[in-house]
Amino acid sequence: MCGRHGDAEVVLEVEDEKAQHVSAAEPVDVLKVLEFHNLPEGIKKTSGFCVNRKTSRPDTAFRVGKEAQLSAPTKQLFPGVFPEDFSVLMTIKPKAGMQSFLLSVYNEQGVQQLGIEVGRSPVLLYEDQHGKPAPEDYPLFRSIDIADGKWHRVAISVHRKTATIIVDCKKKVSKPLLRSDRPVISTNGITVFGTRILDEEVFEGDIQQLLIVADPRAANDYCEHYSPDCETSFRDTPQAQEPEEEISLDPKAINQLITSSPVPY
Repeated sequence: MCGRHGDAEVVLEVEDEKAQHVSAAEPVDVLKVLEFHNLPEGIKKTSGFCVNRKTSRPDTAFRVGKEAQLSAPTKQLFPGVFPEDFSVLMTIKPKAGMQSFLLSVYNEQGVQQLGIEVGRSPVLLYEDQHGKPAPEDYPLFRSIDIADGKWHRVAISVHRKTATIIVDCKKKVSKPLLRSDRPVISTNGITVFGTRILDEEVFEGDIQQLLIVADPRAANDYCEHYSPDCETSFRDTPQAQEPEEEISLDPKAINQLITSSPVPY
């Protein structure tokens, strides 16, 4: 009896682990939450990564202009907690030569905790509840240029104290992420698309997909499960229709943005 009970416990643990992995793999579709499909000011539809896709309709994407201003309370993306380890998955075609933030996550005090800067040298801005890492230690991927006017599938994995970027399913670069042992990203602030507050630079270009997955392994599977090659049909894949110093915003302004989001501010 004891042996059977032990076997049952092992089976249950395995099943629980599988269930947790499936649950963790559910992506947060940022473009959907920000209502890109409603074509707000500065957003219009355009052709996507694959003009011709096998057994499927051609991909569609969104063209982002300078005037686009999109934000939402972070709790609309993550009603619970922001995952400690995660993947950010994107299919984008930035304007040639540009360098700007694609996504910025702020806490309720107006401190930018997470930023995905894309362009000639992508940067992962990350700052946990203890202010780690310092701005000079943000992962900077100098050897990668995705601002060449072409489509790119970009996957960023954050796992423990390492940040890895995978571009076009081939080029892979890892950098240390010197964060705390139990880092926390607050969900009580706002998430801003295409820039960071008080920045003059804004994202311009085309975007087909922007997902956040609570699984650092998802980055390795991006081109298989989320943004497949043009020879593959899309099926049920989600498709939305130098390091700089941190900038803090007055908490009162953050509260105004939270209460006014998701409409453009």
